Amino acid sequence: MGPTMHDVARVAGVSIKTVSNVINDYPHVRPGTRDRVNDAIRQLAYRPNLSARGLRSGRTGVIGLAVPSLRENYFAELADEVIRAAEKRGLGVMVEQTSGDRDAELRAVTGNRPRFLDGMLFSPVSLGQDDADALDVDGPLVLLGERIFGGPTDHVTMHNTASAQAAVEHLLGIGRRRIALVGADLEHGDETSSASLRLEGYKRALDQAGIALDRALVRPTSMQRWSRAGGAEAVHLMVREGVQFDAVFALNDTLGLGVLRALREEGVRVPDDVAVIGFDNIDESRYSVPSMSTVDTGRAEIAAIAVDRLVQRINEKGERRPPETIKPEFHIVARESTGFPGTEA
Repeated sequence: MGPTMHDVARVAGVSIKTVSNVINDYPHVRPGTRDRVNDAIRQLAYRPNLSARGLRSGRTGVIGLAVPSLRENYFAELADEVIRAAEKRGLGVMVEQTSGDRDAELRAVTGNRPRFLDGMLFSPVSLGQDDADALDVDGPLVLLGERIFGGPTDHVTMHNTASAQAAVEHLLGIGRRRIALVGADLEHGDETSSASLRLEGYKRALDQAGIALDRALVRPTSMQRWSRAGGAEAVHLMVREGVQFDAVFALNDTLGLGVLRALREEGVRVPDDVAVIGFDNIDESRYSVPSMSTVDTGRAEIAAIAVDRLVQRINEKGERRPPETIKPEFHIVARESTGFPGTEA
């Protein structure tokens, strides 16, 4: 048999009731006591009996996470962070991939499956502001990402525009002036999408530096979503068209990895001829050659805050508190692709 709640109580030096209160995130537990119990849980690798707990409390001990694609590094790493944060709460996580399909996203929050979960974390990409009413569901729901504003749920998101502006300012700060952007379309954009919000940050940085927007430097991707192939294609097209550029801001790291590959194939030196910065700080960006500078948007903090907020909503009694929007801080991780060898976050 594995460790029991009795074992956790013995190691932590508390009562079984206190262990139960910590696992169920009851608020009236002193921080020091909560830390001792959580340390004992980790030390013993204790896992609550979800079936028994569900019978007693009417809960399953499982939350849901719906994301667009686990093939995308950012969402795969986000899912990993959510699972880690949930485990600290004694919760399991059921992960669902919506493939960015609108109907699948609606089913994720309004179908039968959420009824068997204690709550849901949801990252939509196809739903828009007009779908906000669909998110007014019975069970606890916390949004991730930037697609819905002013909706009926808590929303943990990132400083898309400000962090994109900081990325471009980083390139300006090392003397680059012909800065290409890969991953957005000047003509067809949804104002609440990641691409549009980051494009706005790019424009602001150029404007404040007194640099006119050159439409030839803003490159959409024809490939599906933000892929390595899309980043590579955008660079090959710019070189083929004779577009002059001395830096690239890729709207996510996966695009950036494709950019680095294409620049190498075109015989362009990074960062000597062209500097590159990405966005999201996925693990792979640290190990690319050269290592890629990027924006760290606080993914681990986003996951931890989202799980904490969802647990608070699950345990909420009486009148619900108004929904909140929370944005963790970001920072630039300067690496070899912008001339900062060995620099890490």
